[in-house]
Amino acid sequence: MGIGQLVGFAGATVVLVGMPGPNNLYISLRSLTQGRRAGVVSALAIETGTLVYIAVTALGLATLVKASPALFTAITLAGALYLAYLGVKLITTRTSEHTGGVDTAPLGRVFRDGVLVNLMNPKAALFFLAFLPQFTTRDAGPDQLRTEMLLLGAGALLIGLVFDLCYAVGADAIGRRFRAVRTTSRGRNLVVAGIYLALSAFALIAAF
Repeated sequence: MGIGQLVGFAGATVVLVGMPGPNNLYISLRSLTQGRRAGVVSALAIETGTLVYIAVTALGLATLVKASPALFTAITLAGALYLAYLGVKLITTRTSEHTGGVDTAPLGRVFRDGVLVNLMNPKAALFFLAFLPQFTTRDAGPDQLRTEMLLLGAGALLIGLVFDLCYAVGADAIGRRFRAVRTTSRGRNLVVAGIYLALSAFALIAAF
């Protein structure tokens, strides 16, 4: 790969990764409601999902998904339904009427949900299925193609991690005011549930 090719990939990746999407919204949501630590854990979770995409792409399994629109749609729908489930669960969960404080979802669950959000994110899937292969060398052999996929994927991961951490820190700064507002746990759950349902709607729109 030439220098111009790499620079072009990096520039295009910055634009695509920086655009708001389900991953950014999830990280911001966690930072807003739970603080910077949860936001950073969410960022690491999102990029753990990216590692899975990199491995799948390098192994050539992404070609199988790309060749089967029905499979891609099924994966996207599964992600949308999961996000909707999280939103409905928050709406139906009984909460206390205490005020102030910070939500206390375990960081393990925050991490798990973050990985799943990225794996079910159609924007991330399309990035590795359609965008990343455009920057590989034409007529490259299998070994060279796999190496290039890994290198490009690693570059995308690093760029994504920088943006994710910026979202986490920025949302935490805004969230300090949000968390300081005296409100019921029920009210906060409805806000978070609304964001989950919005993410679900985004995924459904992308699927069709």
